Amino acid sequence: MSKLNLLMLNYEFPPIGGGAANAHLSLLRQYAGNSELSVDVLTSAPKPGFSKESFSENITIYKVGIHKKNLHFWRKAEVLEWLFKAQFHYRRLLRENDYDLVHAFFGFPTGWLCRRSADKLPYIISLRGSDVPGYNIRLGLDYKLMAGLFRRIWSGAALVVANSNGLRELALEFMPALDIRVIPNGVDTEIFRPSEKQTLTKPIQALTVCRLISRKRIDLLIRAVARAKEFGLDVRLNIAGHGNLMEPLRRLADQLNITDSVAFMGRVPAERMPQLYRDNHIFVMSSAHEGMSNAMLEAMASGLPIITTRCEGAEELIENNGIVVEDPRAEAIAEAVKELADNHQEYKLMSIAARKRAERFSWSSTAEEYLKFYENII
Repeated sequence: MSKLNLLMLNYEFPPIGGGAANAHLSLLRQYAGNSELSVDVLTSAPKPGFSKESFSENITIYKVGIHKKNLHFWRKAEVLEWLFKAQFHYRRLLRENDYDLVHAFFGFPTGWLCRRSADKLPYIISLRGSDVPGYNIRLGLDYKLMAGLFRRIWSGAALVVANSNGLRELALEFMPALDIRVIPNGVDTEIFRPSEKQTLTKPIQALTVCRLISRKRIDLLIRAVARAKEFGLDVRLNIAGHGNLMEPLRRLADQLNITDSVAFMGRVPAERMPQLYRDNHIFVMSSAHEGMSNAMLEAMASGLPIITTRCEGAEELIENNGIVVEDPRAEAIAEAVKELADNHQEYKLMSIAARKRAERFSWSSTAEEYLKFYENII
């Protein structure tokens, strides 16, 4: 096969965004240096303007700047601003380059650009979560108003991919007849590795890594710390991430008199994340919905047992390496922490199982799966 010319679209890219942005970055790292592949990326920047960056010899990134207020939370006005500005650059890139395929992260807003050029160029959609109706409670009305548009975008794609079986099932509730494939996220098991001494000591260090938005339900974790202390546990919750709910969550910790047991770390630089995982004992997550959590995979690769509420992607990741809390209540999460605290042997076995489970997921495999689909479509 001749050299593949690929255009990738994503309205968020580090430092903007969360899991989808980091997943896209990880995929590009796999494609960097591939002489059989040329990639242009159209994405966003936090300040107005337009820029061009060389990611590698075969990958160029074009950034459409917008008036971004918070790097980890998208206002509707910001989404529309990016879409309005990006469409001009998208059309220009199509005029100036002979692409074989467009790969869009998110069915909307990026998928809308692809749909408008579908008569000239096939496109793939990677569903990431918030672009699937029913995923984000905050977008309930938007899902209803845009349902017809979503169906046209999805049905016009040459391929629709979800990053977990759980997200695929949610998407099929919206379009039952659509053929949706699954390509999971990966993790770098060389960078993320267990501590040499993976033991449970006091205080128990529980880590969560996420954007501080309503879907993540961080208030449950904070309340769980207060409940765990009532059980007599010495627990500290470390929250890595930023978002629009930072101040309300700080106030909650203060109201519960546990400010000394909850650390708001803000956004932690990527280079510090591997050590941060190793400095903690347990990874906790309380999301209402999730595609497939990059942070959970990184924690698993670091040997951390997982405590999570039931959400999409959990079934693929949790197998003898954690506890899935079926009832999303603070007391149930605290009880799960107590279970591990009371049984150090169970903790050790889960730690070993977490690492082994993570080794099944790699970004190289994810990249290869996408390459196969690219070639089949062309």
